[in-house]
Amino acid sequence: MRNLGQLMQQAQRMQEEMQRAQAELASLEVTGSAGGGLASVVMTGAHEVRRVTIDRKLLAEDPDMVEDLLAAAFNDAVNKVAEASRARLGNVTAGLNLPPGFKMPF
Repeated sequence: MRNLGQLMQQAQRMQEEMQRAQAELASLEVTGSAGGGLASVVMTGAHEVRRVTIDRKLLAEDPDMVEDLLAAAFNDAVNKVAEASRARLGNVTAGLNLPPGFKMPF
């Protein structure tokens, strides 16, 4: 029974660390950009968009390119959030030997 108690304490600590990491991620802001900075998107770790910036000259010259650059900037921001999430949550689950593709939290 002693090992079960230790396991439960470890699970509780891991849950607290997971909640802390998720809170950190939610407040994180990343900037995705495209076209060498012609378009950029600021997004939180909770995937909320805070700001979109577009080079004004590009709007008049090539509106179709603006759409492509915005899509690329959004994708860049989403990828950066995913990368930060893997890094932060990976620290919490390190050493658990979870199977590939296992999603946390449970």
